[in-house]
Amino acid sequence: MLKKPETLFVLGYMLLPLFALISAIVGLTMILGGNRIVGIIILVVVTQVFTFGAFFALRKRKAVLLQEPDIGH
Repeated sequence: MLKKPETLFVLGYMLLPLFALISAIVGLTMILGGNRIVGIIILVVVTQVFTFGAFFALRKRKAVLLQEPDIGH
């Protein structure tokens, strides 16, 4: 599944950055709402996991694209 460039494109450019943005908004909302510890954990840990996941997917996509032989040529 994680060897298709299309899947890695969707993960790296769309889904994981969207989840990182949503978790950052949730974390900031929790901090402003009074749940400081849980908000900081969500803001620091969960957002960073999604962000690094996106970078990982993009690097893996680049590696997969470089390994593919050119079928059309």
